Amino acid sequence: MHYTTAQGYAPLPFDPFKAIIAPRPIGWISTLNRDGVPNLGPYSFFSAISSRPNMIGFTSDSLKDSPRNARDTGEFVFNLATLDLLEPMNRTSDEVPDGVNEFELAGLETAPSMVVKAPRIAGIAAALECRTTSFQEILDMDGKATDRYLVIGQVVATYIDDRFLKDGRFDTAAAKPLGRCGYRDYSVVDSVFELLRPTDPGRVIR
Repeated sequence: MHYTTAQGYAPLPFDPFKAIIAPRPIGWISTLNRDGVPNLGPYSFFSAISSRPNMIGFTSDSLKDSPRNARDTGEFVFNLATLDLLEPMNRTSDEVPDGVNEFELAGLETAPSMVVKAPRIAGIAAALECRTTSFQEILDMDGKATDRYLVIGQVVATYIDDRFLKDGRFDTAAAKPLGRCGYRDYSVVDSVFELLRPTDPGRVIR
């Protein structure tokens, strides 16, 4: 099968785009609104976008609470969504009115951040506190507004639960991060393997 976007994905019943770009890490974003009420929501269009400085970004279909709060307060927190928190994460994807505390809705407790005012999830394996550096509505190739919003933040503090530190490294497999696939599918990272680059010291090319 080969088709252009203009032609559409018929005869497929669903657009395969999200299933092809998978798995995607889940940006479980916590913020405060202008009244200081906590907000928490998962975003599957999320990724690390830079190191030195460490920066992450997420996009939202429509101007939802998380991007609006990140814009208005200038900060947000990324919470690592893991297998043990699958159901609470899913619960926070519900569409609720502004001012509803999704932490309470999902039965989660908050923990204070080190630098930013927005809280992290208590008991989370890892969290990244961020200052918002960029907020913009995404334009399509014709320059038209899409009602999709991109938020970029620079990491100003990192939290790691000591249980997931092994020999000075974050133990990704032990934390079991969730990945978002297409449709209603998810994946979990519970094993990893090392692959050295050709330029790594001591690498022997056979």
